[in-house]
Amino acid sequence: MKLWEKGIKPEPAIIEYTAGKDRKTDLVFAKWDIIGSMAHVIMLHSVGLISEEEKNDILDTLYSLYKKDEKGELTIEEHIEDIHSQVEKELVSVLGPAGKKVHTGRSRNDQVLVDMRLYLREEIDNLAVLTGRLFDTFISLSNKYKGSLLPGYTHMQPAMVSSFGLWFGAYAECLSDDMALLCAARNINNTNPLGTAAGFGTTLPINRKLTTDLLEFDDLLYNSAYASLSRGKVEMAVASGLASLAQTLARFSMDVCLYMSAEYRFVDFPEEFVTGSSIMPQKKNPDVFELIRGRSNIIQTLPGKTAMLVSNLPSGYNRDLQLLKQLLFDAFADLKESVEVMILMLNNIRIRKNITDNSLYNPIFSTEEVNRLVKEGIPFRDAYKAVSETIKKASFSKTTISDYVHEGSIGNLCNKEIEKRFRDRMKCFKNEPAAEIVRKLMKAGGRPDA
Repeated sequence: MKLWEKGIKPEPAIIEYTAGKDRKTDLVFAKWDIIGSMAHVIMLHSVGLISEEEKNDILDTLYSLYKKDEKGELTIEEHIEDIHSQVEKELVSVLGPAGKKVHTGRSRNDQVLVDMRLYLREEIDNLAVLTGRLFDTFISLSNKYKGSLLPGYTHMQPAMVSSFGLWFGAYAECLSDDMALLCAARNINNTNPLGTAAGFGTTLPINRKLTTDLLEFDDLLYNSAYASLSRGKVEMAVASGLASLAQTLARFSMDVCLYMSAEYRFVDFPEEFVTGSSIMPQKKNPDVFELIRGRSNIIQTLPGKTAMLVSNLPSGYNRDLQLLKQLLFDAFADLKESVEVMILMLNNIRIRKNITDNSLYNPIFSTEEVNRLVKEGIPFRDAYKAVSETIKKASFSKTTISDYVHEGSIGNLCNKEIEKRFRDRMKCFKNEPAAEIVRKLMKAGGRPDA
């Protein structure tokens, strides 16, 4: 079944190539296609385009399809092109001519737009909740180890005094900014394209504000021609948010790989959380963090891939846009899995104590010796030169946490302030389950007992 069939049998190779993986991948957002159709049917009845009986029958059938999908029993049949065609075919098989009315006043173009935006909204919200758990883990570790000193590095060389509290807290604040970007992407995404049809509207008296409210979009996507132009723009915004979070994961993973090495030995994990070698008995490999780093680096290419797909497309719908779906499906799956396993690893991390007692790290206290002289009234540049002259032979007075008082230093981490900012940004993500939206739709459609 093809929604665009005109009585001419298409060449099978053409259909196979143009449908691509849609028969499989479209199942990812099958529930959202059904939910979008529910809202559309309620709207069609409200403007007199379908009868009360037709609305009730279609809603009940769509609800049964939703429950079928919930159980993992909904499939896209071999001769069916995509999820939109499958849903319509199921309706027609149950309801006959009434089922054919579900496509009134819309195109596959605005259907897939609605499906993707509802899918992206849910995935963004779920990812934000998961990232919140990672944030809590970082903050907890930062508070727990705020007194444990650590060499801070620049140019891969020991530089100044740091702490595990500062290190963990830095990545917590990274996540806060990642959520700001993801929130911006959610806001761009959460406008309603339903009713823009093929990108030029329709002469039918549809009520787009009603479907906006029913599907809990923040507002309309107003200009019909912008609907197709927005494809790629929305995905770019989401891709940028995902890439930012991926960068945080990748850089932390790199730190852990370094800190687990024999030359550092700053952190460690129980034997059951690391892997070994087939011929080297001593090996304890940070495979988990290497794979998080690798997967995250791939996700960071997503904005570039999105840009290459859409940068030279003319306005209006183009089939190239179909290829955006799988990129985002894969990115969300990989990122969520990586965040989950990082939480697991961090809950089992072991911190080495008294690292800076090693005389190897005495020079990292040299800047603090300069500051001590400054506090005695010696000009900074003179103090700097004096300490640099003796740096190869001098033993420096080691600072303590209490010597650091300004905001964001190892003695004043400001974790409460970081946490407040993160919580404020998390208010952007509503995370309402699809089942609750379905319940509200059935109630709005006069079918509350479904």
